[in-house]
Amino acid sequence: MSFDVQKIRQDFPILQRKVNGYPLVYFDNAATSQKPQVVIDSIVDYYSNYNANIHRGVHSLSQEATDVYELAREKIKQHFNAKHNHEIIFTSGTTHSINIVASGYSEILQKGDEVIVSAMEHHSNIVPWQMLCEKTGAVLKVIPMNEEGNLLVSDYDTILSSATKLVFVNHVSNALGTINPIKEIIEKAHQYGAKVLIDGAQACSHILPDFQDLDVDFYVASAHKMCGPTGVGFLYGKSELLNILPPYQGGGEMIKEVTFKKTTYAELPHKFEAGTPNISGGIAFGVALDYLSAIGIDAINSYENELLNYATEKLLEIEGLKIYGTGKEKTAVISFNIEGIHPYDIGTIVDKLGVAVRTGHHCAQPIMEFYKIPGTVRASFAFYNTKKEIDIFIEAIKKAKMMLS
Repeated sequence: MSFDVQKIRQDFPILQRKVNGYPLVYFDNAATSQKPQVVIDSIVDYYSNYNANIHRGVHSLSQEATDVYELAREKIKQHFNAKHNHEIIFTSGTTHSINIVASGYSEILQKGDEVIVSAMEHHSNIVPWQMLCEKTGAVLKVIPMNEEGNLLVSDYDTILSSATKLVFVNHVSNALGTINPIKEIIEKAHQYGAKVLIDGAQACSHILPDFQDLDVDFYVASAHKMCGPTGVGFLYGKSELLNILPPYQGGGEMIKEVTFKKTTYAELPHKFEAGTPNISGGIAFGVALDYLSAIGIDAINSYENELLNYATEKLLEIEGLKIYGTGKEKTAVISFNIEGIHPYDIGTIVDKLGVAVRTGHHCAQPIMEFYKIPGTVRASFAFYNTKKEIDIFIEAIKKAKMMLS
């Protein structure tokens, strides 16, 4: 598929609507992406034509649903170059995926063990590890960041030690757009025998991680930031590590045999997939990956970088505006404030003009504390956005500034 943004926009029905009487300009893609019609149709098709529970029925509908659902698992495996299908665990999203690992390691870590997170993590990649440390007596350490919004990898070198058991870093900062040097982080952790989990929620719609090339131990992401539906995501884990971790939940599907004396658990991946899953969501996730792949992640990344550079240049022309996160390696996210104006007020006014942006701390309060600010206005772009929309956004920001100054 050649990259034609106007043709691509026709695939997304929501982009045709108006908000407060203005054409929608949707710049909140870091929170959730919009869905192409083909993804929406796949959900309708499931419920209309072969709705049935999976893995459990001998009848035709159940077998058909199972085949399509498991095909989606295969698509995720191929898209990210995992080694085995059973290393892909369907979850409700990134947060669920992280908590599966945290819960498992709560029975493995010991008092005095050390775990490392970065200063720019989403709360979902901080809180579970704090809870893990409180439960086990492990010690939480933090890789610091600098004013540009880059991790201080040299400080990471000093924090790593033989006591380090786990390292948790996001691939891309949701608040700043910074692309972290995860391959280097993984390699250095492995030198000490530590395992690494990468939060890829903000990365996978912009860049394509190769799990085998990265040699990553765990990688997690959500479908809804990749043009897929909400309520579904995945946990990738190396087979040997997933086999060590105990089940996260007990129930149907994750069992091999149940008696009142003893229960034995199913093999991977079902060991971690208790209960009826989000079947239509998993199927639609596979369709979303097909859609992104047809356009091409490299083409998406290149176009989004054009949008990022264009918007950055235009925003910096506004007097009193400061951008947070100015590292060279970024995805299409811009966080900013205007001197003397609260970000919430800006977000409220531009919404009245049809422009959707995110305001607040973006579930990354430690970043805001580092910059000593209450929050930011965050504009996050996707491959279906345009420079014309950026122009509308810039004029809306200027109008908000005029009204609030």
